Amino acid sequence: MIEIVDLHKSFGKNLVLRGINLTIREGESLAIIGKSGCGKSVLLKHIVALLKPDKGYVKFEGRIINEMNNKELYETRKRFGFLFQGAALFDSMTVEENVSLPLTENNVESKEAIAKIVADKLALVGLPNTQKLKPAELSGGMKKRVGLARALVTNPSYILYDEPTTGLDPIMSDSIDDLIKDLNQKIMATSIIVTHDMFSVKNVADKIAMMHEGKIYFTGTPDELLNSTDSVIQKFIQRTGF
Repeated sequence: MIEIVDLHKSFGKNLVLRGINLTIREGESLAIIGKSGCGKSVLLKHIVALLKPDKGYVKFEGRIINEMNNKELYETRKRFGFLFQGAALFDSMTVEENVSLPLTENNVESKEAIAKIVADKLALVGLPNTQKLKPAELSGGMKKRVGLARALVTNPSYILYDEPTTGLDPIMSDSIDDLIKDLNQKIMATSIIVTHDMFSVKNVADKIAMMHEGKIYFTGTPDELLNSTDSVIQKFIQRTGF
C-alpha cells in the first residue's frame, strides 16, 4: 500500500502540490486525472522518490520513502515499473538493449537469462521477435509497448504509467488500454495511470483521483465521477470531449 500524506512541492514561486492526501491499495488500477500542468506527473515522481517533497511524505508499505537509505531506496524502486511519457527509448540502442537496461545496469542476471527475460516481456506486450529493431523502425504504439516491456523486466509489484496514450490515434490508444487491462489480470500488479484521456480512464481504471489546484479534489469510481453534478468535475469532463 502507498500512503501520500500532506504532500507539498514548489518550483520557485510555482506552487504545484499543495497538500496531497491519497491512499493507493494493492491491486488497484488508479487513474490520476486533472488539467494539464496540475502536477500529476510531479506526484508520480514523488512516489518513486525521483523528487523530494518540501513538506509531507510518501509511505510505501509502512516506510517513509524519503527516510530510506540508498540501499533501501534501491530495493524499493525495484518494486516499481515506470512507463515514461513518450516511452523514453534510447535511439542508438536496439529494442533488446532498451528493454534489458534495468537488468544490465545492475548486473543481476547472466546474458542468457536476460535474453530470455526480454523475449518473454516483449511477447507479453505483443511484440515477439522485435529484439533487433531500432526505435526509428517502430510506430508510436510499438514504442509505448517497448517502454512497457522495459518497465516489466524486474517483475514489479507496481506499474506507473505517465500519459500512456498521449500522441496515439484512437485505435492505438484502445490497444494500449487493452494491454494495460490484460497486464493487470495476468501479473496482478497495482497500476497508477496519469492521464487526461477520459476514454482510457473509463476503460482501465477502477478508481479515480482527480487533482485540482494542487490537491486531490475527488476520489471514487469512474461512474461516480461521470455522474457527479459538481461544477469543477463537469467542466473538466466537458473539456476532455468525453
